[in-house]
Amino acid sequence: MSIAENLARVRRAIPPGVTLVAVSKTQPAEAIREAYAAGQRHFGENYAQEWREKAAALADLEGVVWHFIGALQTNKVKLLLRAGQPTVTWVHTVDRLPVAEELSRRSAQLGVTTRVLLEVNVAGEGSKSGCAPAEAPGLAAVVARLPALELRGLMCIPPALGDPRPHFAALRSLRDGMPFDLPDLSMGMSSDYESALAEGSTMVRIGTAIFGERA
Repeated sequence: MSIAENLARVRRAIPPGVTLVAVSKTQPAEAIREAYAAGQRHFGENYAQEWREKAAALADLEGVVWHFIGALQTNKVKLLLRAGQPTVTWVHTVDRLPVAEELSRRSAQLGVTTRVLLEVNVAGEGSKSGCAPAEAPGLAAVVARLPALELRGLMCIPPALGDPRPHFAALRSLRDGMPFDLPDLSMGMSSDYESALAEGSTMVRIGTAIFGERA
């Protein structure tokens, strides 16, 4: 099936109001153009340098919304927010205050507001980034006050094995227990987005089901 056909199939499974982020990591710029031609506007990238190169190559595409969804080190923030070049609109993977502070500082310098999500390591996996669930409310309270950032919600990646739905439910419960409103939950990938939607996901990050297997 073509990228356009894959997009149409995925869209049929997603209810209104849910944002489909097409995960384009390792995909060539031509594949992103094909998805754009089929009406896709939100794209997610995992690696800052790879995103920088693609964003420059695709700068002629109007209305593209870039989401950074990979682990983010403080020293890589400068690649996402640089004067005179395309910038990311969303960062899904804020898990430490220094990262949020650097995003805030560079966003303020550019006069933009960057939308951010806190990544939560819902299962406590040592191999994954993300703040601990118990730390999320305190981190959220601080990040929400930083200038030039808009804290929108929480994000998680459940364990690769087992039923992901309890982890999605745990993230939703954590979000619902926050002392302030966070409208977004970034949950669900190609293999589990239907479970994520059942637990209230507002953003699904789908790569393989749209672009096919990565090389």
